[in-house]
Amino acid sequence: MAKGFEIEGNIKVIEEVQSFASGFTKREFVVEVQDGNYPQSIKFECVKEKTSLTDGCSVGDPVKVFFDIRGNEYNGKYYVNLNAWKMEKAGAGGGQGPAPTDPGAFTQDGPPSHMSEPPAAADSDDDIPF
Repeated sequence: MAKGFEIEGNIKVIEEVQSFASGFTKREFVVEVQDGNYPQSIKFECVKEKTSLTDGCSVGDPVKVFFDIRGNEYNGKYYVNLNAWKMEKAGAGGGQGPAPTDPGAFTQDGPPSHMSEPPAAADSDDDIPF
């Protein structure tokens, strides 16, 4: 499934990292999302190296979570997991986003140099901005 989703809310619960004998690790956390009169508590999981997504976050912090929906069947029962792969502190504009040294990353100075100026037109006599 190639489609990713995102949602904004406040962190309600951050569980400890769980390690398994196979070497697999996961961490679960809950984000409370306002939905009219009844807030929704949405549980996410992050696996392997993504268990660090919640590092530096606290209960109550506003966040934006980027995730995929994963499903599987086991003994005739079906399970759905919301697999978080990126998280940003809401309003901060970059919590776990690309590192500033990433050539595709935007910095405080603006977009990368290869995106800053369009190529100059051959004939610049007209006043039309497009």
